[in-house]
Amino acid sequence: MVGSTDILLLPLLITMQESANVTIDDKIAVTPNLKIYFKILVSSNLSLRNSIIKYTPLLKLAILISGRGSNMEAILSAISLGKIKNVMPSIVISDRPEAAGLKIASEKFSVSTNTLPGYGLKGSEYDQKLLQVLEDYGVNNSTGCICLAGFMRVLSCEVVSKYLMRIMNIHPALLPSFPGLRAQKQALDYGVKVSGCTVHFVDEGIDTGPILLQRAVPVFDSDTEHLLAQRILKVEHQLYPEALGLFSEGNIRIEGRKVSIKKKR
Repeated sequence: MVGSTDILLLPLLITMQESANVTIDDKIAVTPNLKIYFKILVSSNLSLRNSIIKYTPLLKLAILISGRGSNMEAILSAISLGKIKNVMPSIVISDRPEAAGLKIASEKFSVSTNTLPGYGLKGSEYDQKLLQVLEDYGVNNSTGCICLAGFMRVLSCEVVSKYLMRIMNIHPALLPSFPGLRAQKQALDYGVKVSGCTVHFVDEGIDTGPILLQRAVPVFDSDTEHLLAQRILKVEHQLYPEALGLFSEGNIRIEGRKVSIKKKR
């Protein structure tokens, strides 16, 4: 029985013959090639719905940044080296025209970029523009994925609900400890001996979504906020591509807040 906030992802991998045309649940006609389907049963405070989401072999990726985009660069590098499969970078979007990551995306990786400054725009107005750009570049809620990489705006409930469990973020702490800004300073001020980073799905809260991956980083007596942040960042550059790879290959299962990783055969 699925609870009021449970989300159940049931991966179904289907291989079809060259000339096959198969109907799934009498709702979706499948074209003849390899596709992955996730049947998502959602019961939440937003809505109750039963839907089937189709994963094509190529997941269309949008990365949202506000600054240098080092995690964006780590993800794009992993894709270009073949470490992440089934992903096509479609668009890098920044809310700041001066963001250094825009130049890196376009010149180093030949990825399209778009600037959406938020000056003078209310949250709902900004998010409508964001949704339009995502749709224009084919990053929709059936074949797309969004990675937040230092994006400093909070996404609205409308965006989160439309891309439910398709938006990921990385946070420089071991959530649920130290959410929000300056997580490294929070960790030092509290006196913890271990911190780290977390890749999680985005929900309506601040750093409160289901956790996909975490990795620990030791905290030393000699650490400053900057030193700890730099050491955590190096681990982030490994963890975020790993998490996206698991998602793109359909190797995760979500039940409520629990994210399980399928064992490779």
